[in-house]
Amino acid sequence: MSGHVFVVGADLVRLSCDDVLVPTDRSLRVTASWLPLIPGDQVAARDDDGARLTGGWDGAERVRELPGCGSRRVWLIDTVDEGGDADDAADEAAGRGLAWLLEGAREALAAVARREVAQPAHGRARRLVGLPALGTGWGGAAGRRGELLRQLLPVLRAAAEEHGFDVALVLRRPSDLAAAQRVRRAEGGGWDLPDDLHEVAGQLGARARAGGRAVFLGAGVSAAAGRPTWLALLDDLADEAGLDDDLRAGLAQLPPQDSAALLARELGREALAGYVQDRFGPGPYALAHALVAGLPVREFVTTNYDPLVELAAADVGRPLRVLPFDDPDDAAPRWILKLHGDAAHPESVVLTREQYLEFGAGRTALAGVLQSLLLTRHVLFVGTSMLDDDLIRIAHQVRSVLTAPQPEQAGPRRSGTVLALQDDPVRARLWEQDVDTVAMAGRADPAPEAARRLEVLLDLLGCVSAEPTGYLLDPAYRGLLDEEETALSGALGEVAAVLDGGSAHSWAGHEVRDLLRRLGAAG
Repeated sequence: MSGHVFVVGADLVRLSCDDVLVPTDRSLRVTASWLPLIPGDQVAARDDDGARLTGGWDGAERVRELPGCGSRRVWLIDTVDEGGDADDAADEAAGRGLAWLLEGAREALAAVARREVAQPAHGRARRLVGLPALGTGWGGAAGRRGELLRQLLPVLRAAAEEHGFDVALVLRRPSDLAAAQRVRRAEGGGWDLPDDLHEVAGQLGARARAGGRAVFLGAGVSAAAGRPTWLALLDDLADEAGLDDDLRAGLAQLPPQDSAALLARELGREALAGYVQDRFGPGPYALAHALVAGLPVREFVTTNYDPLVELAAADVGRPLRVLPFDDPDDAAPRWILKLHGDAAHPESVVLTREQYLEFGAGRTALAGVLQSLLLTRHVLFVGTSMLDDDLIRIAHQVRSVLTAPQPEQAGPRRSGTVLALQDDPVRARLWEQDVDTVAMAGRADPAPEAARRLEVLLDLLGCVSAEPTGYLLDPAYRGLLDEEETALSGALGEVAAVLDGGSAHSWAGHEVRDLLRRLGAAG
């Protein structure tokens, strides 16, 4: 079965995956950013720019697996062509330059495929192989990013098709992401989804580009990063409390909030708070976190305690303020509301029945934020079963004020779209007055495959909603521009030169400079 190539903004050091390709050279030097992935005993020497690793290459080999890395394997790939300049046509003809980089990518992915993986990380349906845009650092292709991406993406797709694993091309710069999405849109394919899900992604993407989208994240997203779901959390707490089999059997018959209340009594509030901090603190985030964080959305709500979507957003320069804990900041207008508390603030965590009742009595303001979004935005629900008591209460309150009659042909006014993993007609009927429900797979399909299809849908949504011109003024992407875009780039370059000359002190100058930055200008 063919794999899929994802394009995502993230820090590859923190993205949860099975294999990571790390660029190096013939002396096995790596930049400092990769050191968190490298076992200490594999580092021979360090300096300000990075480190040199132990060992060496065997003859002309370009790919080697780094030992001692645990379940997430690191593969070193030589991307620095010391024998020539990647911009020189003679070197291209001699088999170096971009062609040489692309051949190295093929070799590395083939080597990765030879390693058997019995179970991908955190129960994912396919193993995930992550890599950066090879050769854009020390490798000499930094000035030809557009041409590299145009040729690298087909190489990655061919490897995913041949070997059956998924590939994540991980990019950090906004212009890199914008250019990669432009290349994918031009090719018009690559997402193995039914027609109805293609249509859904198009509709959701159009609304996101228009600024009418908010996102609600449930526990299913963080489960892909190894965080426990609600039921798994209760099982873990029962283990922690040392309950006998009879008590555990009775516990399963209680509503989850009452089970949590009993466990809190057994463990004590302090121990419970410590457990939540330990299990839901910072760590590697899942592919879905990065895909969601990269959407053109400014408002997020979650019942999750962990900071993973915040980490994913910060890693691509789009930080989120965490409400209600952070102060307002006009320079960082994006925010995430922690509806049930945050692991970094254990006193805020809502888990037991008592805490849920306290939520209803004392956290009206937090519920009001979500109510406002349901009234003024179209909320995309990801990774939630829609069974949370607070969510049901809030949705009911919103429904009760939406009393204006609708045109007969319009049907009920819905406040959002639920991206459900598996088809559940009863639950869809229950929520039909409030939201549209879109299932990724049928009830008989395996849940991991449904979760992977959700990732593919989010990848398509990110592509169709991405800024289409974020690379326009980046010199590394001149090769992507058509005739009209080239003319625009030249004209805007003259405007940038005026501002660089010291005329950006006016309000108009600041506004224009901000626009130029969004179009890929430096500074």
